[in-house]
Amino acid sequence: MPRIDVLRTLRVCMLLVLCGVPVLACAAREGHAVEAGTCGGYPRLAIETMRGMCAGLVVGPTTVAPSRTLRLPRSLLQLDADTWLVTDLGAWDGTRGMVWRVRTGTDRAVEVQPVLDGLHLPHAIARGPDGRVYIGEMSRIFRFDPDAQTPADTVEDVIGGLPDNRLHDHRHPLSEFVFLPDGDLLVNVGAPSDQCTGADARTASGLCAQSEGAEDAASLRRYPYEGAGLWSSDYTVFARGLRNALALAVHPSGTVLQGENSYDFDSRWSPFEELNIIEAGRHYGWPYCADIAQVTPAWRDRADWCRSDAHTAPALLLPPHAAPLDVLWYEGAMFPALQGRLLMSWHGHRSVGGRIASFAVDARGVPTPDANPRFPVYGQGMRAYGAGPAATPVVLTPNWGLKRGVRPQGSPVGLAVAHDGAIWATDDRAGLVIRFAKDD
Repeated sequence: MPRIDVLRTLRVCMLLVLCGVPVLACAAREGHAVEAGTCGGYPRLAIETMRGMCAGLVVGPTTVAPSRTLRLPRSLLQLDADTWLVTDLGAWDGTRGMVWRVRTGTDRAVEVQPVLDGLHLPHAIARGPDGRVYIGEMSRIFRFDPDAQTPADTVEDVIGGLPDNRLHDHRHPLSEFVFLPDGDLLVNVGAPSDQCTGADARTASGLCAQSEGAEDAASLRRYPYEGAGLWSSDYTVFARGLRNALALAVHPSGTVLQGENSYDFDSRWSPFEELNIIEAGRHYGWPYCADIAQVTPAWRDRADWCRSDAHTAPALLLPPHAAPLDVLWYEGAMFPALQGRLLMSWHGHRSVGGRIASFAVDARGVPTPDANPRFPVYGQGMRAYGAGPAATPVVLTPNWGLKRGVRPQGSPVGLAVAHDGAIWATDDRAGLVIRFAKDD
């Protein structure tokens, strides 16, 4: 590696550590091996999947071909049968983010082209009601026309002035958004800290200044649709107390679900992550409460509030430190057994993360709790929650853990269901785009 690249890597790693990103992100990564045969015509990755499914490599380095094109791929959007867009953070500092176009041919040959560059932590991507493609950067949401001769010339801000969290410890700088049925935009604003502690943490009334003060952080903002492709800049806070709402989706029934990345407690088994049903005016607990109604160490004076109706408890507990980063409901034809189920990426670097999980749901799209729920742990099999409500998942990738000489532990981020029913996913730490398809 050239000296300039070594220095850049060290600088970025130091920044990541200072900002609360796991040291694992800076460690030397195990390469992905490719097995004999193919998966739907793509090289077959050594990821153990549920029966009848396999993992095909679309883009990314392997032990045989280690060159890496996508640095930190995050979210996916299919444009047509053979074309996808992929957001790429590029790096956790500076404006090195990208949007890539990935084209696949009938012979599974893959072509990767840059579409936009110079972006600041681009994460979310969606097709808007006007047919344009919408991107969430750290401090704005913009749209563009991917079919234009020069897509960069069509970039147009939609929502600006989102907080800049890049210098905070435990920052949550990435923008996620969804379009509500009435056209309004629901936009997450992540918490700028883990537990809202420190000298200036409290307002005069004794609440968290970050979430209850002028910052309106740890919330979901609602930007009203004004028609003609315009959204008002005068937002309302739709819901509070959400530490990091990157896993956000709207069910056809109208239910808004949010997968919560909970606190960075040192305990391996605490706290649980959360799945929340988002409703207007509700407060979901950050930074005062964890789990169903447990008060957090820095806010013990809020114990009664956590047990009151003012705090909206999660609809479902999720495994501790699983780090849900994307959710969607499967409606494809390739896997009938998954029809209607909620899919979720678990990005966490601990032994619970590194999986794509699925849950049976009710008519609202909400997972149904089990009487004796359990969750998977690498090296331990299944572990009882010991708390509820919770549900035992069916895991699409039951063994995506670290295996020396074969693969690193998975770090899935974005999920998408292709027109043909295949499930596409990104792995940002490994730089992969993966197609999970029916095993031949």
